[in-house]
Amino acid sequence: MPTLSIPSPLRSYTEGARSIDLQSTHVGGAVQELVTRYPALEAHLFTDDRNLRPYVNLFLNGEDVRHLQGLETELAEEDKLRIIPSIAGGISKQETRPDYY
Repeated sequence: MPTLSIPSPLRSYTEGARSIDLQSTHVGGAVQELVTRYPALEAHLFTDDRNLRPYVNLFLNGEDVRHLQGLETELAEEDKLRIIPSIAGGISKQETRPDYY
């Protein structure tokens, strides 16, 4: 059975669940299955027009699903799907770093 891992920042919306077993056969169904079980997550994952938010990154067995078939990517029995939160920040190449870096 495929599983979906839930990152720490979203676990407060899943009653602390770290992962769920999936019945879905594709990535889009898996995400829908997640919000059906935990409706409070919907606003954090989807826009008002039901598209995934741009910062919601889904990785299937370590590969970004955007480089596969997106939400239509099929799931196999042993697959591991993960939601990876985006991380912002850092320093651009144009900025200079202080000497202590």
